[in-house]
Amino acid sequence: MSAQVGNMKIDLGDGVWAEVAKDFYNPLVKRRELSLIIHHVGKPTPMKINLRLAISEKMGTPIQHVYVRSVDTEYGVGRSRAVVHIYDSVDRALLYEPKHIIDRNGGVNPFEEEE
Repeated sequence: MSAQVGNMKIDLGDGVWAEVAKDFYNPLVKRRELSLIIHHVGKPTPMKINLRLAISEKMGTPIQHVYVRSVDTEYGVGRSRAVVHIYDSVDRALLYEPKHIIDRNGGVNPFEEEE
């Protein structure tokens, strides 16, 4: 299922934005798989936690369901490509996402204080 590909714009703040290049729903794993093109000319590559937060707000899903798998920056262009998974549930995310990806995304609940 491809929906609004190329038309969906995600504002990341400070003149940085992303467009959805590919949007596919994987029914076997129960997740959306997004390919993004991030435009950040003259700015640093956005942090994964900021991407995760912006995507969760734009898609109307809890941040615990969103994981940024990779961000690859093109040298000297101010453009990056990202792969993002949005799961139907936290349990599905924990089942399929490797621990190192969850850790790189700030954990399951990135804004909760650890005790």
